Amino acid sequence: MNVFLRGALRGAAAGAAGTTALNAVTYLDMTARARATSSTPEDTVDALAQKAGFTIPGSSEQRGNRLTGLGALTGIAAGVGVGAMLGVARATSWRPRTTTTALAATMGALLAGNAPMTLLGVTDPRTWAATDWAADIVPHLAYGALAAWTLAIEPGSPRT
Repeated sequence: MNVFLRGALRGAAAGAAGTTALNAVTYLDMTARARATSSTPEDTVDALAQKAGFTIPGSSEQRGNRLTGLGALTGIAAGVGVGAMLGVARATSWRPRTTTTALAATMGALLAGNAPMTLLGVTDPRTWAATDWAADIVPHLAYGALAAWTLAIEPGSPRT
């Protein structure tokens, strides 16, 4: 198998693991603070669809449900995509320490998630409170840590 494809697949798997960690930490925060889910993922999909000239079909409720599903799927795609890029980088001999990889993964996931929302005017991070930043950064740190740890596991290496 091509070294870049192998790297992309390993990275995608690491990104999927990281995305699971991000979602778990987010849901734990929602449970602990009894906070509602954010509408920014579906608002971003809606804004992107409008900008592209697409219509999300269905009644108001159906359309809302589709936007919620599409918003969640874009988050998964971003996490898997960032992981795949990190995997390709490792395939090209980029082998920093796990901590550096975790920070790169965290930053990549933050940018992949927040840049579209910001560019489309869905949110403005400059107006976020400290609790908003914490609710965003902490799950992304969990993403970065688990994605980096997963990438660091070499296939065929003994497990302890």
